[in-house]
Amino acid sequence: MEYLNAHDPDPAVVEQRFHAQGPVALKLRQSTARDRIGKLRRLRTALLQRRPAFHRAFALDFRKPVAEIELTEFLPVIDEIRHAIQDLRKWMRPVRVSPTLTTLGTAARIVYQPRGRCLIISPWNYPVNTLIGPLISAIAAGNTAIIKPSELTPHVNEVIEDLIGDVFAPNEVALIQGGVKTAQALLGLPFDHIFFTGSPTVGKIVMAAAAQHLSSVTLELGGKSPVIVDETADVKRAAETTIWAKLVNAGQTCIAPDYLLVHRSVRDRFVEQCRKTIENRFGATDEQVAATPDLARIISTDHTERIAALVDDALATGAQLWSGGSYSSADRYVAPTLLGDVAPHARICEEEIFGPILPIVEFDTIDEAISHINARPKPLALYVWSRRSATIDRLLQQTSSGGACVNHCLQHYAHSRLPFGGVGQAGIGNAHGFFGFKAFSHERALLTGRRFLMARLFFPPYTQLKTRLVQRVVDILAKV
Repeated sequence: MEYLNAHDPDPAVVEQRFHAQGPVALKLRQSTARDRIGKLRRLRTALLQRRPAFHRAFALDFRKPVAEIELTEFLPVIDEIRHAIQDLRKWMRPVRVSPTLTTLGTAARIVYQPRGRCLIISPWNYPVNTLIGPLISAIAAGNTAIIKPSELTPHVNEVIEDLIGDVFAPNEVALIQGGVKTAQALLGLPFDHIFFTGSPTVGKIVMAAAAQHLSSVTLELGGKSPVIVDETADVKRAAETTIWAKLVNAGQTCIAPDYLLVHRSVRDRFVEQCRKTIENRFGATDEQVAATPDLARIISTDHTERIAALVDDALATGAQLWSGGSYSSADRYVAPTLLGDVAPHARICEEEIFGPILPIVEFDTIDEAISHINARPKPLALYVWSRRSATIDRLLQQTSSGGACVNHCLQHYAHSRLPFGGVGQAGIGNAHGFFGFKAFSHERALLTGRRFLMARLFFPPYTQLKTRLVQRVVDILAKV
């Protein structure tokens, strides 16, 4: 792709775009729900008008099936806009707060203010969803934004750039393309909020850069999300759903199942059901699977070779190849692959796979599965397949993850009324719906004094009576 070595604009141009948004950000503090909803409606119209252009662009960048484009790119974004339009007036409404014992005689509210100038940096795996989704929240909250897509999706970026230029003036929303140098130039500016989606490694760089200006951050990162299948699980349903979740976008999904913990008693049945599912959906032979139009391609030859190297390393350290295993760097293709008996020290057990490879680890007791999960960094997602409520409760209580699904996979991301975010290395903060609105808003405490101010009872000089009075208040509070 001739676009991969993206031209980085002059840092002075980047800085000029940033400063041009300053006056607009101040003005937008007074924007109404009607103003913001109007922008969201225009964004939605422009997005849907470019549907065929996006289909062509995704075919060039990913060879992605149209159904999958609609399912993973358009559906979440359109639903996010619908949700914001429907509920924005309620989100913007100040929240009244009852007075406490020590603040009697006052009125209090929480007021949502725009943060100001925001930066959104998105990855390549879902270039519309992960860029436009946060932008919707930024607009709903009344901010300006500079958005930077990944340079690895040039054809999709071209359509997005046309879209943004059609809907917004650059002093309100500006798209800036480029590579690492552009990202560095942007991160060197004092944005009021930074929303980054990407790897934990780069997330640490973003957080360090934000610290220089004390900018607030939302970090949507990743991690090795486990699937736990116990002996009571509906094996057929678990296998069919897990394979779907794993192979959407060829496994290039931050919340994709990264490895399986399967009870020894159902392992063989589960693996066989996984094989059947792959065969039924993509083909019975390696050639048929490689030729299917229903499996997206890996983003680049480098990423293809990285994934293949993980498989080769696993096999070299004793893993068993149960299905798949083939790849083509030239075609950016990696076959859906199942691995068993993977050594704990294999690279594939340490690195996020981000491809269509599924290592399978056996366990005998639920304590083993919990220990396995807790010995690793907290994942972005956790998936439990079980019919036993006691097992489900133990797994959810004794592990930590950004989100979780019971007897399902991925769908917590699609629920626009749930917060989406990580914990620990998997991320900081939440997105989607009201939670995205809050991420791009400052929750301002507003207290108004009335005629009677209880605080006047405690103004100096501190007499014995006032001292006893305040001690009495402390004692009352301590009894609650």
